[in-house]
Amino acid sequence: MTEAGLSARQKVVLEFIQGFIKENGYPPTIREIGRACGISSTSVVNYNLNKLVREGLLVRDREVSRGLKLRSPLQSGSVIRVPLVGRIVASEPVHVPSSDEAALGADAAIEVTPDIVDVHDDLFALQVKGDSMVDAMINDGDIVIMRPHHDVQNGDLVAVWLTDREETTLKHFYREGNRIRLQPANPTMGPIYIDDPSTVQIQGRVVAVVRHV
Repeated sequence: MTEAGLSARQKVVLEFIQGFIKENGYPPTIREIGRACGISSTSVVNYNLNKLVREGLLVRDREVSRGLKLRSPLQSGSVIRVPLVGRIVASEPVHVPSSDEAALGADAAIEVTPDIVDVHDDLFALQVKGDSMVDAMINDGDIVIMRPHHDVQNGDLVAVWLTDREETTLKHFYREGNRIRLQPANPTMGPIYIDDPSTVQIQGRVVAVVRHV
């Protein structure tokens, strides 16, 4: 994946798409690209988009009007490198020292194929400690791939930081009236109830699991 083989026009098109998505949160249409880049023919826009796809810089769904998606810089060839930033406890919440984030090394990463996860620049991975999520097929030593996500839904499997306890845990998340329930997936363990929702910080939502062999 490189911009070295692009023409000046293709670089302009790519820069416009990047800026448009950053500003609006969704990709431009072919006509919007043409107007912004001074290209009057939609077939010429198509040609340049196809070049960006071949260079691995863009993903395109032709069935959708705004079916453009930038490829993540984390993606290289047939694998995606996801930073492995630390450990998450899947049991009773346990205090995690601030130095634990570096425990796996600054350059630690896990490689997965694009069919495992939907590519996002902000993916990160955590190694699981504990057995409270065994019924969710997540065991001690497995690695969960996370996407930062603060607006979660009931039932989502999330990494939670409990600010008042300075503790972290991996659980299913539920809002129940004025409190929060953190539910393990292990019949031998009970839920954790949080009466003050302001003390619960969602660090990310699990999007994939890599089994420990």
